[in-house]
Amino acid sequence: MESLGSVPARPMPYEGVWRFTAPAVELSVPHARHAVRDLLVRQGAPLSDETVQGLLLIVSELVTNAVRHAALLSPELAVEVAIAADWVRVSVEDDHPYRPKPLEMDYAQTGGRGLLLVREITREAGGTCDVDQTASGGKIVWALLPLSRDAVVVSAQEVLSAQAAPPAQEVLPVHEAQGRPVPPAP
Repeated sequence: MESLGSVPARPMPYEGVWRFTAPAVELSVPHARHAVRDLLVRQGAPLSDETVQGLLLIVSELVTNAVRHAALLSPELAVEVAIAADWVRVSVEDDHPYRPKPLEMDYAQTGGRGLLLVREITREAGGTCDVDQTASGGKIVWALLPLSRDAVVVSAQEVLSAQAAPPAQEVLPVHEAQGRPVPPAP
């Protein structure tokens, strides 16, 4: 605990919030996955390979869901990555009002298990996931994982409060994953 007059702890160099948008098309799935992977590497986030692979699978599933189920009402989606001292959060936002729910395991179906997979990867890593509504009526589907297995994940309310305070550091469009940064729109 800090005493009065003490200097607050500095954030770790890998901490921050990054957001990029992409069209709601199939090609955005690998672009988003590569952009998130490149961001994690560039920031030097202390993540195990297992956690990185889980995050990338979560991003793929969430972007795929937005493309398949929300594109008609939401031609653009947003991916956000937030990294704190002890957790990382990935989220996908779209403007479709439907709030998805994980389906139960049905071995007869070949699809429809994306959110179930996200929930299981998140739970296995010691994290949490949920769906929040946006002010405009859309939704944000997110997953929060600890940076290490020993870390304790904070509550969703603590995460949302912490994210509301600092503004995003930079906007990363999908094209940056290909080495061509695109400046944010004014």
